[in-house]
Amino acid sequence: MGPSGDRTGSRTRRSYAPGVPDGPEGPLRADDLRLSVVLCAYTLERWSDIEQAVASLRRQTVAPAQVVVVADHNDELLERARAAFPDVTCVPNTGPRGLSGARNTGVAVAEGDVVAFLDDDAAAEPEWAERLLAAFTGDDVIGVGGGVLPDWRAPRPAWFPDEFLWVVGCSYQGLPRTRAEVRNPIGANMAFRRDVFTDAGGFDSDIGRLGKDAAGCEETEFAIRARRARPGSRVLVEPDARCHHHVPADRVTRRYFRRRCRAEGRSKALVSRLAGTDQALSSERVYVRQTLPSGIVRGLRQAARGDRAGAARAWAIVEGALLTATSYAWARVRARRSG
Repeated sequence: MGPSGDRTGSRTRRSYAPGVPDGPEGPLRADDLRLSVVLCAYTLERWSDIEQAVASLRRQTVAPAQVVVVADHNDELLERARAAFPDVTCVPNTGPRGLSGARNTGVAVAEGDVVAFLDDDAAAEPEWAERLLAAFTGDDVIGVGGGVLPDWRAPRPAWFPDEFLWVVGCSYQGLPRTRAEVRNPIGANMAFRRDVFTDAGGFDSDIGRLGKDAAGCEETEFAIRARRARPGSRVLVEPDARCHHHVPADRVTRRYFRRRCRAEGRSKALVSRLAGTDQALSSERVYVRQTLPSGIVRGLRQAARGDRAGAARAWAIVEGALLTATSYAWARVRARRSG
């Protein structure tokens, strides 16, 4: 799926304003790029979070050309959004229920040169849009992810390791701390050139999250597929393009931690089957070989210096890695048996 259009480097600069002629042909510079921001929402339980997300977009130093709220098969949410946000494009998800279908709907109505995705329970810092766009330094940069900081709505457990902040959808220990190339961005805070969706297609609805289901990795599969569609292209992370992701009390429990690790293993197994193991697990290999052992050693050293929680964090790393790996392996076995 995706709107029609040619590659950024060879198409006409569009004004998107009625009665204004298109500009001269040629590559679009970062400061010429127009941004559409897509917020996907599925429940009124997050209404206050949605209001905060929209408010954060209104405070940007570089104003988005368009904000799109996609209601995921929730008519009541859609009508409330239309009434509350008259300056926002509010549309129903016209695809399958779930995050991937909602994102694809947002892309279809987006008008900007770049489409950014911000979670409905996240708030962008004022320079978020400016810093995301500035990272599109050349036509080979097709996607940029930002930094995702946890906004704890309940006290952070002492046992929760930085290496597993991905469990709550946030930037974790092991990611680059300065602008660098990555395999894929974090879905809560990412942007892609709009015309990339024409070449690569949209997000895979068989992978995307559904409501409160913790499964995901749709951005991983899409980023791999997008780079294959554009040989030589890059996806970057710009940690300074920050948002604050709300972490409610029900996500700081051991139960949620374990459930999310198992879901990650299943999702990675599906991505491996669709995109190939080499690319699907390229980042995870470094993470397992370097980041996790370092975290375990650090936790044990902290425990030896009197920090009791250090040992708990070390064990959480071991437990999380084992749960994710075994879930991945079991999902692969089941796929082979059913195939």
